[in-house]
Amino acid sequence: MKISTKGRYALRLLIDLAQHNDSGFITLKDIADRQNISKKYLEQIVPILTKRGIVQSNRGFQGGYKLAKNPDQILVYDVLVATEGNLSCVACLDTEVNVCPRKEDCTTLYIYEGLNQVIETYLKGISLQDILNREQSFDYVI
Repeated sequence: MKISTKGRYALRLLIDLAQHNDSGFITLKDIADRQNISKKYLEQIVPILTKRGIVQSNRGFQGGYKLAKNPDQILVYDVLVATEGNLSCVACLDTEVNVCPRKEDCTTLYIYEGLNQVIETYLKGISLQDILNREQSFDYVI
């Protein structure tokens, strides 16, 4: 499994929104400038996140984007599934029911099922708030 640029940029966009959560709606230009990401690329990502109920949009004067939920309710897993699709490490596990004709005789299937479970559990255990908390713990000066 390899996370694409779309998935990585979506996380950066959401972390930026979480960092500025009290500022109301944020323009994509501001996010693009702070994150050094093309505004055009972000314009391709936000509809996906809006459709999934992760981001809320507002048009017009003082328009922009903000998180549709609290940062502690947005999981990295949900963001990556929204932008990457299925996160399975092998094609036979892409669907809910494994239809591979070799599944009964596959001696390695348990490895991939276990890996998928570890990845899912790990990514579901990290929220945007966890990322913010970790970032803030590095902001101390001795």
